[in-house]
Amino acid sequence: MLRDIIEIDEALCNGCGDCVPACHEGALQIIDNKARLISDLMCDGLGACLGKCPTGAMKVTQREAVPYDERQVMINIIKGGNKVIKAHLEHMLEHNELEYYAIALKVLNEQNISVPEHNRDNKISRCPSTKEQNMSISSTSEAGTTQNDTSEIKGTSLSSQLSHWPIQLHLINPTSAEFNNIDLLLASDCSAFAAGDFHSRYLKGKKLLIACPKLDSNQESYIEKLTIMIRYGHLKSLTVLRMDVPCCGGLTKLVETASQQTRKKIPIHIITLNKHGAEI
Repeated sequence: MLRDIIEIDEALCNGCGDCVPACHEGALQIIDNKARLISDLMCDGLGACLGKCPTGAMKVTQREAVPYDERQVMINIIKGGNKVIKAHLEHMLEHNELEYYAIALKVLNEQNISVPEHNRDNKISRCPSTKEQNMSISSTSEAGTTQNDTSEIKGTSLSSQLSHWPIQLHLINPTSAEFNNIDLLLASDCSAFAAGDFHSRYLKGKKLLIACPKLDSNQESYIEKLTIMIRYGHLKSLTVLRMDVPCCGGLTKLVETASQQTRKKIPIHIITLNKHGAEI
């Protein structure tokens, strides 16, 4: 497959070895006084080694390479101990590689190894829409009104209970403090349109995530994120709000699979709506 991978200019490399400890994945070694990429499989292409090269001999390039294997990398990294594990987990989060991060945590759990304390904030946002925002009840808008306060729209009293952004499951960081020790509402995309009292009846007091089990791709990522949130986020409860259509059953299945993988019991509530917004 064509992907990003490290390329080393042998003429510029002086064999200092500074790049080797910077590559926690173990893809680099000094051989015959030169830095060598010993495994395409282990190189994530994110370039942690670049800043450690004093001669500029290293760069990220695109070429045909064996796909990166996070599971194999973690098996290798575990041998280095907690400090190496910590650095690798933070490296994944710094580059917003949340799927790799989830795999790393899964391997640690399988090996009965405690996750070391580390910075769980992902520092890179690839798109403005993914920038985390806390929309506190007490925050004030530019117009001077308080967010989430009741406002009159065409004579109807409406109150938004949305407390954070983003809300799409693909876009969130499952390790964010936003999702620690909270009641989570996982709603199908259509449910808010069917339920006229969605905010007051279902969202109030909860953090919201949305997903569509029929149209969204890479649902394995959904399972991994939910697994992280249940296992490490100490969720108090998880409510699934779905529609009474066959495809929406996939949302319930995602939660059940994630719960089974964590082997951690939390209250899970399934609420099904018909097309008129009534519970059935």
